[in-house]
Amino acid sequence: MPDEHVLATYDIGSFLPLEQAAEVLAGEQSTGTFVRVPGETDELRWRFGAKVVKVEALPDSGGESLPGALRPPGGPPRPHRGTVRIAFPLANFGPSLSNLLAAVAGNLFELRELAAVKLTGLELPPAFAERYPGPRYGIAGTRELTGVARGPMIGTIVKPGVGLGLDALRVMVRELAESGIDFIKDDELTADPPHAPLRERVAVVTDELNRAADRTGHRPLYAFNITDDPDRLLANHDLVAEGGGRCVMVCAQIVGLGAVAQLRRHAALPIHGHRAMSGALLRSPYVGLGAEAFAVLARLAGVDQLHAGGVRGKFYETDASVRRSVDAIWRPFPVGFPGDYAALPVLSSGQWAGTAHAAYELTGTDDLLVLAGGGIHGHPDGAAG
Repeated sequence: MPDEHVLATYDIGSFLPLEQAAEVLAGEQSTGTFVRVPGETDELRWRFGAKVVKVEALPDSGGESLPGALRPPGGPPRPHRGTVRIAFPLANFGPSLSNLLAAVAGNLFELRELAAVKLTGLELPPAFAERYPGPRYGIAGTRELTGVARGPMIGTIVKPGVGLGLDALRVMVRELAESGIDFIKDDELTADPPHAPLRERVAVVTDELNRAADRTGHRPLYAFNITDDPDRLLANHDLVAEGGGRCVMVCAQIVGLGAVAQLRRHAALPIHGHRAMSGALLRSPYVGLGAEAFAVLARLAGVDQLHAGGVRGKFYETDASVRRSVDAIWRPFPVGFPGDYAALPVLSSGQWAGTAHAAYELTGTDDLLVLAGGGIHGHPDGAAG
């Protein structure tokens, strides 16, 4: 079964028995509909129907219910909660990332029988490696490009996130590069604005990085934000590469994982996967995707570096959830894949020198890229501090 199926794990809630709700989910996302139709033969259901592998009730039922959830007369006052595991035949969609998502994360979010549904885990068969080679650079490649053989890589974000002109950017990059920083990235809000167009930004930044390398022997890696509509994404990558840039950044949820995969097949540069819009998919405990499931999908698409949240950060994640995200970003793919598909976990949001020890204690690894935006720019002594 493992080589012929995708195994998806969900946290669900339902006013119906969990087993019944799980069967509805499996049917809706494979051969079934609200009524059995003539073409839905027993043989077809056996070959192509998704199968409920496991149902495990959670002890503390309750919590919120999604709008429109079905509650039968005489049903429980609060939804049952549980974890279900469903096997989807690979034959239903083949090794296609977009069509995989249609199966494991499609109409199921709209089912009335589900008062909550969150995709929390994915196990993929090696057939996906035929189309998706995974990260080109990953941890080792990023270390080589930054020149940091051991220990965490320290980076920052260009701040303020919008409005900074090219002259001010030049000065900022110069100061950061001479401070010995390993990594700099554009803010997700700056891609190709009129006040700092991508082409001109690449020229200014690479000029300063090259000058710094001549003076200090160290050249930070700079991730240029190339997020754009699909018809511009690859052209933006080429613009960066031709201008001497060595890394690109995309807002993975915004451009879509199919676009990220297309970029990976085209790209010569490492891909920094930003988290913008992730809260819409990941934040609610009652609907959407879990960060661990998204990490599997993003790594399959080919991101080399992926945001995991921040330790004691300014956003909503608990430290425990950040730890799970970090693990999911570098955890090896199943046996049969050509390589481990590990990406570099990125810590950001509210990071500064005072969170460094906590980050190591939490994650247990120094294979990290730690980004401190305000934590560096807001230092009383500036970047050199």
